[in-house]
Amino acid sequence: MTMTMTTEEDQLRKAKSAKLILLFAMVSMTMMFAGLTSAFVVSKSRADWLKNFELPTAFFFSTAVIIGCSVTFYLAKKAIQKDNRGATTAFLLATLILGVLFVVLQFVGFGQIMESGYYMTGQGSSITATFLYIIAFVHLLHLAGGLISLLIVIYNHFKQKYNSTQTLGIELGAMYWHFLDLLWVLLFLFLYFFK
Repeated sequence: MTMTMTTEEDQLRKAKSAKLILLFAMVSMTMMFAGLTSAFVVSKSRADWLKNFELPTAFFFSTAVIIGCSVTFYLAKKAIQKDNRGATTAFLLATLILGVLFVVLQFVGFGQIMESGYYMTGQGSSITATFLYIIAFVHLLHLAGGLISLLIVIYNHFKQKYNSTQTLGIELGAMYWHFLDLLWVLLFLFLYFFK
């Protein structure tokens, strides 16, 4: 009896530590994006700032897709808590497909920006487009980490490491994805309204 309690307490301690480490990572990422958006605000006073710059339509679709990622990951977490492995599998794979679609739509958006004649560097570059490229690309880098963690979660799920009593990996993955999703929605709204 004492041995079981010690094991449960140890699992609980590990879970709290892992969540705290992830929380610190998310806070540091938030601070980085706060710095980027602050630089964006300061740069708006430049004479060469584009006042009529429009976000590419692909970014609107990618925003809807990434919100879908949060929904499917949430549903995967709920399904595993009920030991519904089939639904968990379906929702995790749906999250992966939507995550990849988000990345594709971001690159389509970059293409639309270039078609409008705005480049990150060189002759057709502008500070406005450069900021947009940097903010979106840095978010994509963090999303790459999210995709890798999602693949690990899916792998562990297929190895049957999760069940209603062991959900830590899915919980951590879901926390990070919800953070990435919320971060993109806030960045998108910032870029859309604060031109």
